[in-house]
Amino acid sequence: MNTTHDYIDELIIENKRRHDDLKRAYNPATGEGCCGERTIVHLSDAPIATQYVPQAMLDECHWVQLLAQAGSIKDFIVNRLHSSPNATLCNDIWSLWIKERIRHDFEFWAAMFIRIKDKIGTDDIPFILNRPQRRYLSLLEQQRTSATPIRVIMLKARQWGGSTITQVYMAWIQLVHRRNWNSIICAHLKDAAANIKGMYTKLLENYPAWLLNSSEQPRFQPFERTANTSIIASRGCKVTICSSESPEAVRGNDAVMAHLSEAAFWSNTPAHTPEGLIRSIYGSIAILPLSMVVIESTANGTGTYFHREYMRACRGESDKRAIFVPWYEIEIYTMPVDNPRQLIASFDKYESWLWQQGATLEAIAWYRTKRREYTRHTDMMAEYPSDETEAFSHSGERVFDPAAVQHLRSLCYAPMAVGDLAGADITGDKALRDIHWVDNPLGLLHIWEMPHHEKVMRNRYITVVDVGGRSQRADYSVIAVFDRAGLLSDNTIKLAAQWRGHIDHDLLAWKAAQIASFYNNALLVIESNTLETECDDTSSQYILDTIASRYNNLYARQAGGDTITPSAPTRWGFHMNRSTKSIIINTMINALRNQLYIERDIEACHEFDVFERKSNGSYGAKDGEHDDILITRCIGFYIASQESATPIHNHRRPPKIPISEASF
Repeated sequence: MNTTHDYIDELIIENKRRHDDLKRAYNPATGEGCCGERTIVHLSDAPIATQYVPQAMLDECHWVQLLAQAGSIKDFIVNRLHSSPNATLCNDIWSLWIKERIRHDFEFWAAMFIRIKDKIGTDDIPFILNRPQRRYLSLLEQQRTSATPIRVIMLKARQWGGSTITQVYMAWIQLVHRRNWNSIICAHLKDAAANIKGMYTKLLENYPAWLLNSSEQPRFQPFERTANTSIIASRGCKVTICSSESPEAVRGNDAVMAHLSEAAFWSNTPAHTPEGLIRSIYGSIAILPLSMVVIESTANGTGTYFHREYMRACRGESDKRAIFVPWYEIEIYTMPVDNPRQLIASFDKYESWLWQQGATLEAIAWYRTKRREYTRHTDMMAEYPSDETEAFSHSGERVFDPAAVQHLRSLCYAPMAVGDLAGADITGDKALRDIHWVDNPLGLLHIWEMPHHEKVMRNRYITVVDVGGRSQRADYSVIAVFDRAGLLSDNTIKLAAQWRGHIDHDLLAWKAAQIASFYNNALLVIESNTLETECDDTSSQYILDTIASRYNNLYARQAGGDTITPSAPTRWGFHMNRSTKSIIINTMINALRNQLYIERDIEACHEFDVFERKSNGSYGAKDGEHDDILITRCIGFYIASQESATPIHNHRRPPKIPISEASF
């Protein structure tokens, strides 16, 4: 940690800037500081004279534009309605303005007309959104205003009201936007679903009837004597509650919105699985604008349906948008700092990372104090997660420094080309002839850097293969290409290309040989464990011997320990055992710490995040996660860094790699 006087001054100045940003004016009544594109409107004689209204409100309603241009309600009545202004007519115009504004401005509607229970008091209070709720609202509004179905999966932290805003937003759609727009509330327990519905009941008890053009207070009524379904008669909107333990209530339901709460804790039995219940709910929900599905939960370990679905959304593979709120964005988790210089000078590595993530000094001071309550830091991480990895608590110890992984992530970007390589055939001698690129947006080969053909060094490119399974449910096979040219300048190694998919082992070997050949006859390193365990010894050696007979730069090892050159092999391929795995992982830890490796694939960064040291001392991904990409990085960086980096004009034979293979 840098503790120089100038550096500490910079952090104190930055901390003030962060506080100024947090204290930006926010007034949902006027619209100042609210989400979305807004325009200032002045109505001199209105109860709220200056308003920041959504631009869509002006664009979609002509009379609203005319009123805004008039600058006062009375002038609008005289000039546009050609009538004499009076109190009744002015009130009518103002009421129409409000009804139009609440169609476009959720924050205004919530603050002015919705009351919720105060968590720290006994009175009901207006629903004014906190900072995390406003960030979540922006995500919802992006989908609503683009006329796309609203689909979200939310990883919840404590005490920011994610469930509250989800249900209130659904109520806004039912009370303001749509009639006969039915919803489902499903939780892990029926009482939990009833509590969420109870929030809606309180909302209706305080809701102005005039907003619904009615003289009667809106309320829930039983729907045709059903115990689980209620209806708001004046809107024709039904709300059904159920639990994962008794999902029968949703069968045949015609809902178009679903609030699925605490999904990580849903029952998972042979009769009832989370996947089955959500599939039955999804089956009734049409893909329409203002249809809405929100799956939200606190984390409950890895490998659950919720964990898998959340990670799918993070990877962009799902119809849902993922949102997570770290503890330091929640206003209540701060405490005063009397001596900021002393606090900064005493930052540990983790606190420095929190600062880099955007936490204020006051938030870090709170975290340091709260952390003393826990015997293990991992327990604190699980209760107050700083990122998604911590939220999905686990028993193991995180291997790679989160700050180093975040730096790695900052270097990632979309590939320049997606497709595949093809030769004259898929196997045999012809597979390595006429190799050419084929564009395909669904292709498995992603290229960030095409091969450079100038010969700056021997084995500029290293191609590493991690062998997975053949079926779609098995681990992926990964072929990664690394560029070593940076060793001649800034001592870095970077990813150039990656293939990832499921394929038969013999076809994988030929695919790897094609990619290695394309990259200037790269040194081809095949991790041989899977071949040697899933195939009999003869079959595995046959595959590797066949490739070696056609491809002249295949990596090999000695049974005695050292790597040898391809001209005198004892055993083809890189074998992973406890000793070699420890060496390559520790090498990668050092590489990330010193910023010697440059990643391009964002999914690799996720695998770095979820890689852990188990309680028995072994290494591996958290339950339900993969490490196939990461293993190629660890092998690739180790071998790439050990190979000679001598420029080609002064080339000497590379040294043997000192790595133990004593398991043979």
